[in-house]
Amino acid sequence: MTLIEKLTEDAKACEKKARVALPECEAAKTLQAARRVLDDGIGIPVLVSPADVIDATAKQAGVSLEGMEIVDTSDADALEALASRFMDGDKPRMLSAKGIRRKLKNPMWWAMVMEELGDVDCTFCGHVNTTGDVLMTAQMTIGLAEGVDVPSIMALVETPGFEGPEGNVICFTDCGLNPEPKASELASIAISAADSVKAIMGWEPRVGFLSFSTKGSGAGESVDKVNEALALVHERRADIAADGEFQLDSAIDEAVAAKKVGECSEVAGKCNVLVFPDLNAANIAVKLIQRFAKGAAYGHTLNGFAKPVADSSRGATVDEIVGDIAMLVLSTR
Repeated sequence: MTLIEKLTEDAKACEKKARVALPECEAAKTLQAARRVLDDGIGIPVLVSPADVIDATAKQAGVSLEGMEIVDTSDADALEALASRFMDGDKPRMLSAKGIRRKLKNPMWWAMVMEELGDVDCTFCGHVNTTGDVLMTAQMTIGLAEGVDVPSIMALVETPGFEGPEGNVICFTDCGLNPEPKASELASIAISAADSVKAIMGWEPRVGFLSFSTKGSGAGESVDKVNEALALVHERRADIAADGEFQLDSAIDEAVAAKKVGECSEVAGKCNVLVFPDLNAANIAVKLIQRFAKGAAYGHTLNGFAKPVADSSRGATVDEIVGDIAMLVLSTR
């Protein structure tokens, strides 16, 4: 069973079915994926778009809307009611009442406001909207989780023949958003990934901060940054098992760690979350595994937000979207 097959089966097995907002209903693959998510019992899709757009796309794609929940974003009364609920209460908002009413004309904004208010459990988008638009909308509606400075993206990397702490799967972060994170941002990235792998994979996270150095074997600004980030994780989230700085082999191989680390560590050699010092290193590592080891990297769930949001690739296939929705559903646990 592949990783995606396992995650899909895990999502189907969830007792409480997550409600997934899908705002990009002008795309045929949104409705095709929604149909499979509903029919396979992965989650409950909630189509968030003008009703006439949903109907037209369904006809064009040959998708039945039977049993689908539809939120008609062209309904002026519903827009007014949603805007009022969003602005009511003591929670500060980044938009004025006039501003949110204008933004709600975009179905992605509508979906994330619904999520913020608890009407849905998560939002899946990004194969129509840009990453920048997804991030801005999520930041202004849902906001970041406590103790997190920046959103990030992790990858669950599956490598044939690899025998690591969790079999042939390991988590890499950040793999898509922060080119040169500061120490505080690197700490946020680590915390977010730890929480995500616990929800999605059921692992007890063991976080390793990667470097060219293992516990002082090398020196430089990048090593200092990694150690500062590690200290911040211990300060912010003492419940997360984290250590470093580690060279890759010291992070995932207990025999190597025993030789190189030279001190007691509950994490060394057993890391299941690898925090890269910058996006250069993470991107190169993913591509090396894909090209040389025939591995695969999965994950479009955005880490760090107070509630789950996914930013899909605009080139994603329906199969990939369904798999990503399964991951997103698991992140709601």
